[in-house]
Amino acid sequence: MADNVGATMPKRTWAEVLLEYLAQIEVEYIFGIPGGAIEPLYNALARCQQRTDCAVPKAIVARHEAGAAYMAEGYARESGKLGVCCTTTGPGATNLMTGIASAYVEKVPILAITAQTALPNFGKLGLQESSSDVIDTVAMFSHCTRYSSLISHPEQFEGKVITALMTAFRRPRGPVHLSIPMDLFNQSIGERRAAFQVEPLLQEPVTVDQDSLDRFCHKLMNAKKLVFFLGHGCQEAIDLIIEFAELFQAKIISSPQGKSWISSYHPLYCGVFGFAGHQSAIDALQEPDLDHIIAVGTSLSELSTASWNELLLNQKMIHIESAMENFIRSPMAGLHVFGNLNRIFSTLVGRAKQAIAEGRFCPLLSTDKDLTVALKQVDSINTCIPQQMILDKPETYQQLKTPIKPQRLFCQLSYYCAENVRFVLEAGNTWAWATHYLHMKKGGQYYIGMGLGAMAWAIGASIGIAAAVKKSTPVVCITGDGSYLMSGQEITVAIEKQLTVIFIILNDQALGMVKHGQRLGTGEAIGFDLPPVDFAAMARSVGAQGYSIRTSEDLVTLDFKAFCQHQGPTLLDVHIDPEEVPPMGVRIKTLTRDQQ
Repeated sequence: MADNVGATMPKRTWAEVLLEYLAQIEVEYIFGIPGGAIEPLYNALARCQQRTDCAVPKAIVARHEAGAAYMAEGYARESGKLGVCCTTTGPGATNLMTGIASAYVEKVPILAITAQTALPNFGKLGLQESSSDVIDTVAMFSHCTRYSSLISHPEQFEGKVITALMTAFRRPRGPVHLSIPMDLFNQSIGERRAAFQVEPLLQEPVTVDQDSLDRFCHKLMNAKKLVFFLGHGCQEAIDLIIEFAELFQAKIISSPQGKSWISSYHPLYCGVFGFAGHQSAIDALQEPDLDHIIAVGTSLSELSTASWNELLLNQKMIHIESAMENFIRSPMAGLHVFGNLNRIFSTLVGRAKQAIAEGRFCPLLSTDKDLTVALKQVDSINTCIPQQMILDKPETYQQLKTPIKPQRLFCQLSYYCAENVRFVLEAGNTWAWATHYLHMKKGGQYYIGMGLGAMAWAIGASIGIAAAVKKSTPVVCITGDGSYLMSGQEITVAIEKQLTVIFIILNDQALGMVKHGQRLGTGEAIGFDLPPVDFAAMARSVGAQGYSIRTSEDLVTLDFKAFCQHQGPTLLDVHIDPEEVPPMGVRIKTLTRDQQ
């Protein structure tokens, strides 16, 4: 019977060829929503699952196309692989666009596949037509992708697929878009297979501007005091960067996104500079006799620079980048060093060690404890504030009061959650609370999307991250009640796939950043109220675990260990003090200034 089924199976199509190219680069999932003109791709996925000679991605069906794009971004961030999402024509494609725009600003490699009306029907006003004659989705995506193209002929197919994949991984990285007509997708190609090996074409060339690197080394030989400023782009070389900073016993600060890559308890780390940052980071930049600020992997955006503050942006800065476009925002820097960060910092570490061994360079040696000792001292929830960091309102960090202080909630999360947990932070007040009060024991566990700042980003991204990690690795999505009302239905994807995602809702019955922003900026009080919603009951109604946390007693009795081991999502509806003001004053000053 199985042989008969194989004999009647439809012939291969161009959709199978696309899937083969994705399989070559080990893409595991395609996030999307089936329907209409994208059905040929899903048909190919189904056929490949029946064959023994196919190892192609699996489909994960989102509940909204924007959610599919956020999932693809989360998957790409965690796995380091290409994120892939797909939609049908018309509204499917336009719904996807916000998520793709987020990936564009964040420089995350994603392939967005949107279906297109059959070629003979272009211009005839077919249902959901998205050609250049009606709703031109290729043109729309061209403004939020690195490459957007229509495949209009079979002989273009492989060339444009390869171009898209190469462009996604070429710096500056980012999303790419292919619009594929339904009839072309479904065209029979006999036994034709993918003709090329694409993986070697995605390898990044290792380049370094040797002249600027040599000038940097010369400056360092005469330097006594340095501060390192870590941006989001540090990930690829973070261990070498920290090792180099340790050789100089240089203080380390970060942008809100750069916080992702270093333990909050590292003895040299003084916290975040920028939005919701720490006074200790400001103090590090104000130290007398500071020679250089070494800024690495940062786009120097508003939120990462405390609204382009000259404490950071001045001639003391040495800006080191693998993405040349980031230099656009640092013309004031004393030196720009361009190249592969791994190569730059492996060279710097090697030269510094050699100079120390030969007695040509003697950095100030510190007796500060190392990271292992620092972590051992975090033996209770009352000692989990990093000793070198200055917090706003530190007394609230340990307060057990009702209504629940958000500072205390983040303190508890810092202490009780498993060391391998991934935190995913939503736009809005969550940014401020987490940036200032959530302290990570290890780097690489913290995801935040501050580029576009889309609400509901974290909900989808957490599912993509959970799909990429091992089953034993829990993902904690911290979101607001406003964001959850936008896209909370994506929790049903986590239920279907049995993903360990803990959704924590900061429930203050308001669009919190709007409310506090209006108050701090002396704006009119309007448009921020939200109705009371039982989010825990909503979660239970679709098959997830759901708990309401209203009192300090509820908070301290939470069993985070059990939540982290549960195969499936858990939702915690945490009723926080709605009058507690998040540390977002720098942002308000910018808005107030811009209104003048």
